Amino acid sequence: AYKFPEGGYADPHEVEKREGECFHIPSGKQVMPIVEKMSKSKLNGVTPDEIVSAQGADTLRLYEMFMGPFDKEKLWDSEAVSGCQRFLNRFWELVTSEQVSDLENIDALKLAHKLAIGVEKDIEHMLYNTAISKMMEFVNGMTRLNTYSKVALSMAVQCLYPFAPHLAEECWERLGHT
Repeated sequence: AYKFPEGGYADPHEVEKREGECFHIPSGKQVMPIVEKMSKSKLNGVTPDEIVSAQGADTLRLYEMFMGPFDKEKLWDSEAVSGCQRFLNRFWELVTSEQVSDLENIDALKLAHKLAIGVEKDIEHMLYNTAISKMMEFVNGMTRLNTYSKVALSMAVQCLYPFAPHLAEECWERLGHT
């Protein structure tokens, strides 16, 4: 949100940054960037439609669950939304890589089993943010391997499904499942 020194809020779309300072374009007045809870009156709301059209429904779902426990107050962070999109892109790149193999890879299977157990426990306790973190760790671990086992990737896709169902379905089909 952006606040005028005399009070009131400026629409973020009407603010530009110049030399490290923020200015309200229509009035030319300097405004102060502040971090506050989303509110219509503060003109700092983010509509889901904007995020969905720009980055996809799966990215929005994943980010909302990655923000932290439901009972805690959270601040919206557009950079973190982009981070969730990058994670989903990396997951897709794993599944569509030329390194995907029908051969079993014990290291990949270890990563997948560890992921499945961890995500199951986190979902049971509604710790969605830590479940997503475990999926990010899985992607990092898999990228270090020479080959990506289809079995391990299929397990990971099943873990991803509750968080990003559209991408998970595409990955599932890409791996040869119906």
